[in-house]
Amino acid sequence: MPHDPNLPWWQGAAIYQIYPLSFADSNGDGWGDLPGVLQHLDYVASLGVDAIWLSPFCRSPMRDFGYDVSDHTAVDPIFGTIEDADAVIARAHRLGLKVILDQVWSHTSDQHAWFKDSATARTGAKADWYIWADPQPDGTPPNNWLSVFGGSAWTWEPRRRQYYLHHFLTSQPKLNLRNPATLDAILATGRFWLDRGVDGFRLDAIDFMAHDPALRGNPPLPPADGKIPSKPFALQRHDHDMLHADALAIMARIRALTDEYPGTVTLGEVSSQPGAFERIAEYTRPGRLHLAYTLRLLRSGVSAAILEATLVEAKSAIEGNGLCWAFGNHDVVRLASRWGGADPAAERAFMTLLGCLPGPICLYQGDELGLPEADLSHDQLRDPFGIAFWPEFRGRDGGRTPMPWREAAPAGGFTTGTPWLPVPAEHRARAVDVQERDSDSALAHWRRFLKARKAMPALLRGGIDEIHRNGDVLSFVRRLGHERVLCVFNLSSTPARFAYCAWDREENDLLLPAWGTMVLTAGRAIRSIAA
Repeated sequence: MPHDPNLPWWQGAAIYQIYPLSFADSNGDGWGDLPGVLQHLDYVASLGVDAIWLSPFCRSPMRDFGYDVSDHTAVDPIFGTIEDADAVIARAHRLGLKVILDQVWSHTSDQHAWFKDSATARTGAKADWYIWADPQPDGTPPNNWLSVFGGSAWTWEPRRRQYYLHHFLTSQPKLNLRNPATLDAILATGRFWLDRGVDGFRLDAIDFMAHDPALRGNPPLPPADGKIPSKPFALQRHDHDMLHADALAIMARIRALTDEYPGTVTLGEVSSQPGAFERIAEYTRPGRLHLAYTLRLLRSGVSAAILEATLVEAKSAIEGNGLCWAFGNHDVVRLASRWGGADPAAERAFMTLLGCLPGPICLYQGDELGLPEADLSHDQLRDPFGIAFWPEFRGRDGGRTPMPWREAAPAGGFTTGTPWLPVPAEHRARAVDVQERDSDSALAHWRRFLKARKAMPALLRGGIDEIHRNGDVLSFVRRLGHERVLCVFNLSSTPARFAYCAWDREENDLLLPAWGTMVLTAGRAIRSIAA
């Protein structure tokens, strides 16, 4: 079905996230790069997706693997050159793919020229471009705010005799986006990429864009089970270090920039803090961001009951057309292991569910292959988050291991050298070349389903109603005009019955197999009831 030119291209779009470090290495140095992305864009287009989201490839010391930017308008040599970036954008467009760039605008690297200038003295052109605060009388940090990655969110800078704020690594100082000059400079870097033809931005960590200017301390949040968690960040109610309403004005400025480039989109990342779907509804009101997704589901268990409650909670965000759905990304345990227990049928059921939800969807590289979380030893880790909390938290590397392209090739065809993270044997067995020979593979399933989804306007841009749950069976109807699509999911490892009255008005009683799904329109199933 051709896209309606009167509607934004992202409505109902499928967006494929590429984590370049782990996608494909073109020069044998073991690190994925932009020429590697270029070589495999035809594969991405063959999936039937509408856009790619490229994780950061700007200049960076790589302490947080690209999410610590030291120059927003330069390509880091590990990824290639600016000409390589231009080539990826141009080739993607020729293939009919939009290009969304990851932008890290809440913080920078401490190696950024802006921070080096700001850190030298309390006076100067960039003195207020970051968040600085005096110590308390006893020399301790300004308040009790904690870093997500552990320890205080404040680090001492002896030249200024002040602390600077960082929500993540100490090497990721927080930008002062209330300062007009800082915000203007950040938006100028966005304009640089828009002028090069990108179709929008995924905005990292938008809940951290603004905080309480009075720097009030966070209240405690005693654990419900009485057990101290491995990450102390969970022991505070984050009332003041994030989620401040001033972020809305920042989002409005970002939207105003993209409005100068018709057809470009903004996609915000919303944290898993309580009220995530309410924030998405607020963040995506007219004049703010176009879309947002949340880590809420990605950091929790899942069941038919949880998903039913989620759909009810997300009602306002869905109706405002601002909610984007994601079941996986580079920051969480792989979908196949997190929710499906490495059961291929479960993984397919969840991917089918993702494609039936109202709004655009994000698909993380490798999830279309059903890759499970890689089991890495401590000495194989690169992620500072995982290293800091090992073994209670194993970090993010298990979901970032390289894409397996060819089963028999060294490193699964990702590189001719030594990969920056290992390629497990179980991933090579699920390599692209293996699955392309199997008409019943996870890859084949995803291609078929996305093709069918594109032919159904109600799945792309319809509303959702008749949300019901009977035990482990979740069902809902997607509706657009006179078109109705019934979507049914048995989200359990045991068979379950589902009774429904379809368009023939006859009562039907089906036995759904374990992880069985059914997508039915006008009495015709586009998906077998077996996952």
